[in-house]
Amino acid sequence: MIRMTLDEIAAITSGHLVNADPAVTVTGSVEYDTRRLGPGALFVAFAGERVDGHDFAEAAVAAGAVGVLGTRDTGRPGIVVDDPLKALAALAAVVVRRLPELTIVGLTGSSGKTTTKDYIGQLLERLGETVAPAGSLNNELGFPYTVLKATPETRFLVLEMGARGIGHIRHLAEVAAPRIGVVLNVGAAHIGEFGSVEGTAQAKGELVEALGADGVAVLNADDPLVAAMAARTGARVVLVGESAAATVRAADVTLDERGRAAYTLLTPAGSAPVRLAVTGRHQVGNTLAAAAVALEAGMTPAAVAAALGEAGIVSGRRMDVFDTAEGVTVIDDSYNANPSSTAAALRALAALGAGRRTTAVLGYMAELGAFETSGHEEVGRLAAELGVDRLIAVADNAAPILDGAATVPAWQGEAVRAADQAAAVAVLRGDLRPGDVVLVKGSRYRTWEVADALRANAAQQEVSP
Repeated sequence: MIRMTLDEIAAITSGHLVNADPAVTVTGSVEYDTRRLGPGALFVAFAGERVDGHDFAEAAVAAGAVGVLGTRDTGRPGIVVDDPLKALAALAAVVVRRLPELTIVGLTGSSGKTTTKDYIGQLLERLGETVAPAGSLNNELGFPYTVLKATPETRFLVLEMGARGIGHIRHLAEVAAPRIGVVLNVGAAHIGEFGSVEGTAQAKGELVEALGADGVAVLNADDPLVAAMAARTGARVVLVGESAAATVRAADVTLDERGRAAYTLLTPAGSAPVRLAVTGRHQVGNTLAAAAVALEAGMTPAAVAAALGEAGIVSGRRMDVFDTAEGVTVIDDSYNANPSSTAAALRALAALGAGRRTTAVLGYMAELGAFETSGHEEVGRLAAELGVDRLIAVADNAAPILDGAATVPAWQGEAVRAADQAAAVAVLRGDLRPGDVVLVKGSRYRTWEVADALRANAAQQEVSP
């Protein structure tokens, strides 16, 4: 964060100082996890259902924090506010105003946000200091937390913008308004909250509505709901995709034996060959969005292509491909799941596993609301249509995946219902053989334990790259 005195922070957050010298300056980061604290930091204490951050005030000061921002006096130097979350947002908004040379990139979409954010960060860091932390920091806490990582030396700030309802992205944009806004896709993620994909599109489009006339809206030309958002912004529009209508386009897409895409990058400034080091054809669209942002920032097509060829996985459990000592290839995409992202992962499994035995270990997909059963069945049907050899549904709430697969008469694969993660691991260990390819995917319900059990026997972790 930029340097601020405790007195300044108190004024910005409408708080009052306790046990503190007003002139003491925060010179380090703003953290809500004491394990990340260092000298000069500001510790934000949240009172959670199971853990109360205020109880860690003494440990925070011992770790180097010069103040504690929370809702009560902890007996340590601090600032007492009504709502720490609102205080963080207010502080982030001021930081942005004090960094007028900062270029802010905001991106949203039903799937691929974190991976694309990571690509954008890896490209932009070649032009200057860039803040694009690993992980999914895209909500009302993670968003301002990321903003507060910016310093006077930061040139680019890349922000994920998530939404669980109408108005959420609008609120985030009020905290830190992007100059470049990216919308990747509109799918069934959080459809339980939005009620329809059209409702999701309405929420995601709040990003382009927040752009100024001097801004740039990067929109997926291959997704009609996203392309239609061009009418909702006064910013300049750059379409990306494989469509002939795209300004930044991929042509002649091919996949290698590892499921990694190569394509020709076509732009108004010229073309260049791209060979990705990450698995999955869906990475073409993600990397095109990153390319468009980098081109807007001043990179040449050749430089973009070279950087994309070296870009890898930054945030864990997202299309992380590795081989076990027994010669089994594992795709760990277990961080989260929705029907759209699971479909992309299944297609990657089919491509990488061509001519090999394939297994998909699929867990529950959350937040589908009334579409819960049909969403899982849809995924099962696709797996069967793609010819996945074995489907393992983890726990009863994922069982409709198997029901969906059963609706495909031509499918001759094996359907397995595993009671939990341990049962799924037992099935795999019972008969995996060299050359098999296994996908692990689920909605943060510990499905990653299956991938970790296989990773324990990894010969080498072949992360892409």
